[in-house]
Amino acid sequence: MRKLIVSEFTSLDGVMQAPGGPEEDTDGGFAHGGWTLPYWHDDIGTRFFEAMAECDAFLLGRRTWESHSIFETFEEGDPFGDLMKGMQKYVVSTTLESADAWRNSTIIRDNVVEEVRRLKQQEGKSIYIDGSSVLIHELARHGLIDEYSLLVYPLVLGGGKRVFEDGPRVDMALVETRTFPTGVVLMRYAVNHD
Repeated sequence: MRKLIVSEFTSLDGVMQAPGGPEEDTDGGFAHGGWTLPYWHDDIGTRFFEAMAECDAFLLGRRTWESHSIFETFEEGDPFGDLMKGMQKYVVSTTLESADAWRNSTIIRDNVVEEVRRLKQQEGKSIYIDGSSVLIHELARHGLIDEYSLLVYPLVLGGGKRVFEDGPRVDMALVETRTFPTGVVLMRYAVNHD
């Protein structure tokens, strides 16, 4: 069975909203977009490529899929762009009319929980999900997430969309930690499904 891995940039207080830029996601008046940028280090990029070697598909909510589709515009031969374009993508949306904006994309419109269970039963490597807060909360409620891979940044944002919603307890086991030179800490946790 394939693993479903949530991979997120998060603040110390669990906020995951708009890590990449000021206009990325301003829902709820969020004004701290781009909060990861001062902490970038090439070792974080290296870690990303290591993680991508363990997966062969992305599962994304519509808004995250749309923002990530910018990778389709990267020139052929760009290692990061080529990696992102070549990956199979599943986008969960009831409003998206076409998935043509980003190659290798399939829309999941209905029965999301059942469709994700079906994807996990298929042969293949792990499935990664990033961003997509509404989707990860729904999948967590149904026990479909197998691992959380969190890049924790050394700041508190005080509010915004969070990795974990208020709700049921989730027990996990620490799989890996790694500290980066800018103070960012990778924390990987396997979800205990017992």
